[in-house]
Amino acid sequence: MLALQGDVREHVAALSSLGVAARTVRRETELASVVGLVLPGGESTTIVRLARTFGLLEPLRARIADGLPVLGTCAGMILLADRVLDGAPGQETLGGLDVTVRRNAFGRQVDSFEEDVDVTGLDAPVHAVFIRAPWVESTGPGVEVLATVTTGPAAGRIVMVRQGPLMATSFHPEVGGGSGIHRMFVDLVAQQTQS
Repeated sequence: MLALQGDVREHVAALSSLGVAARTVRRETELASVVGLVLPGGESTTIVRLARTFGLLEPLRARIADGLPVLGTCAGMILLADRVLDGAPGQETLGGLDVTVRRNAFGRQVDSFEEDVDVTGLDAPVHAVFIRAPWVESTGPGVEVLATVTTGPAAGRIVMVRQGPLMATSFHPEVGGGSGIHRMFVDLVAQQTQS
């Protein structure tokens, strides 16, 4: 669990409820010891700035490029994206996920909303909480779309994707209730470490 800024505690609780011994990562030595990583929601530019301050920016990029399983939620999706629209001036990402995301696509804080979304691979819909969330504008050929918004003016917008060991959501599964997304990620980590 990258613990520089954002919904760290909530993700740790969600993973712990599945029996996972979640650890927080703030240093390169801690990053070197994990077999999977969650990039939480928060503020993407702040997380990048803190990662640089803590000497983690390049080690994070290297671990992602080497195939570390990563779940990025909301700001974490932005961090994993190779391309960002409407980013802050000089916006940097960790990259690795062949998508273009639009930062704050659903609008301002007051436009935050909740919706049940169907996720490929899960039997029941996920209660998704969107808070100043991004959406995926376009995907590369190796990216699998796992969920889209089904109602309202954003119907059809991509809100969950996977590419190899990387998975990302526009929404906050750590606050929406249920453990489906975290269970998918734990299973992904298990698959990657067995291969």
